[in-house]
Amino acid sequence: MAYANPTHETIGSDILAVLGVLRFPEQILGAEQVAELRRIQPDAWYPITTLLELLRALAKKGGHASLVQMGRQLFRDSHQARLTPRLSSAGDVVFGIDAMYHHANRGQDIGGWRVVRFSAGLAVLEKTTPHHCALEEGILHEALRIVGAESLIVQNHCRERGDALCEFELHSSVKDHRWVGDHATT
Repeated sequence: MAYANPTHETIGSDILAVLGVLRFPEQILGAEQVAELRRIQPDAWYPITTLLELLRALAKKGGHASLVQMGRQLFRDSHQARLTPRLSSAGDVVFGIDAMYHHANRGQDIGGWRVVRFSAGLAVLEKTTPHHCALEEGILHEALRIVGAESLIVQNHCRERGDALCEFELHSSVKDHRWVGDHATT
């Protein structure tokens, strides 16, 4: 899916997550692209196309699983230290994912996340971000893991398949305070 928004920028640590996932990045991305990646500063802002092109290349060479792993690494690199003290339930993750996204992405009309449904062991989220869904799935998996609310994530709708937005259903056998926390169910 082509995405063109010249105002959309992402934080460097999100882009650098790929180096934390790939054991031999030069073999997958090529020496030139890895050299470019090594010049990226974790706290600087870069055009979103830098990350999106990298995600396309990674998806082509490593598939869905590599993007999920990159999402997990991205959470660890860009969000875990800052958010772990504040995250105590799946509700905190679900209701905080939009703020997490906007912490690492800036610009006009860059999309975001919306909670459609939240109940014990179930959450339905809509996303309109340009990021590959497998990356976002990895971010959610890692954030839910740290609060002890591992989940199965199912994607019912996807912009890549021609839908207006992407929809994720999170299913978990965890239905106690680790899931709900201080959040009201809908």
